[in-house]
Amino acid sequence: MESSPKLSILLILSLSIIISSTAIDGVETTTFTSNLSPLSPQPQISTSDHFHDHSFSSHTNLLAPILSHLGFTQLAMAVPSLSADSTSTAWSGPSTLFAPSDSSLRTCFSCSIPDLLHEHIVPGLFSIDYLRKLAFGTKIETLSPGRCITVTSTSLKNDSATPSTVKVFIGGVEITHPDLFNNGVLIIHGIQGYIAPLSPFSCDVERLSSLSFPFQEGVTPPVTSTTHQQGIGTLVQPAIMRLMLRDAMLRLRNNGFTILSLAMRVKYPELKNLVNMTVFALDDVSIFSGSHGYISSVRFHIVPNHYLSTADLERLPVGATLPTLERGQALVVTSAGGFNTAVPMRINYVRVKVPDVMRNLKIVVHAVYLPFPRIHPTSAAAFDEMMGIGGEGQNIVAAEDGACSAVFEEDGSCGMVPPMPAQVKPSAVVRSDEDHHGL
Repeated sequence: MESSPKLSILLILSLSIIISSTAIDGVETTTFTSNLSPLSPQPQISTSDHFHDHSFSSHTNLLAPILSHLGFTQLAMAVPSLSADSTSTAWSGPSTLFAPSDSSLRTCFSCSIPDLLHEHIVPGLFSIDYLRKLAFGTKIETLSPGRCITVTSTSLKNDSATPSTVKVFIGGVEITHPDLFNNGVLIIHGIQGYIAPLSPFSCDVERLSSLSFPFQEGVTPPVTSTTHQQGIGTLVQPAIMRLMLRDAMLRLRNNGFTILSLAMRVKYPELKNLVNMTVFALDDVSIFSGSHGYISSVRFHIVPNHYLSTADLERLPVGATLPTLERGQALVVTSAGGFNTAVPMRINYVRVKVPDVMRNLKIVVHAVYLPFPRIHPTSAAAFDEMMGIGGEGQNIVAAEDGACSAVFEEDGSCGMVPPMPAQVKPSAVVRSDEDHHGL
């Protein structure tokens, strides 16, 4: 019986401990829950939402108030047009806006502000420091497909000038208020006026008019139309050719033709005096894959003072000769026709790989499969034996070493080309005074 009171006391103590523990647990749990409750309403951002939130198109709702705050009311009212345009919404990266003032836009009564807004925005972040480092005449495509703005800048006039004093022009309009806004997704520059509506050919440098080139000291004023037709513009022509050479070297270097770009740089003093020229080129991969002979015969692949586009080449008859920078050495059209026909055009028995890989106002470049072998439109006996004559009087296309080469044809076969007329059949020529000085 004495154990009963003790047992009762133990039961009461145990029950009190359990109740207190439950209460403490409840307090702790409640306290912990209350501490986390403010964080629970925050949504989790998915990867796609995060990516889309950093796209330019997703910031159109913020662009209007930003432009209004900066004083560009006319552009701000045109911002909704960006959301309605599929081209603008397709771009998911940062952008740069060159913003004209309201006063300048009011002077253009026939301009469409939404169209101007599209043509004043370029994909990518272009700070003023980066724009100053761009090559003179760099073209950047805008949100309007096929329409490009041209970036130019002033040069440093003296040694005391600093890069910060260099003025940058977009489409001929000066950036007067650079980097007005930059949040890492959008950069806004204020410009002095508005960029005139862009031409569909604004991305093609070969379409540029003489007004696109800045005045240079020491160059006479533009010649009259009569003088230009007579080809007497001796001072204006070299200035344009120098610009076109620089443009060609830059574009070739950036498109896999570094060797040719370097060769043109070496021969720049000679090339700058040409009226125009056509170049047959091998890309870097072909040269390093075995066509090393091109390096020592670049001049043999340049047709001076002739601008031969794809259409011009297709019109050349069999046997037509093209002069080269190599004195006394000419190229011969050995097979006439188009570039996508069963019997494609060949020059010196080499087929054109890609026509018009680079064009500008003065220079056109066509890619070929192999370096041109040196032939002359004279007796064909020696060359026929080297090239091979088919059973039906057709010439088998051969490589420089005389063996049939699959590199001439995309399908891996050695094509058959019609025989050349007797009076223009080529023969192999071995020159004892061959120039192997690199160009």
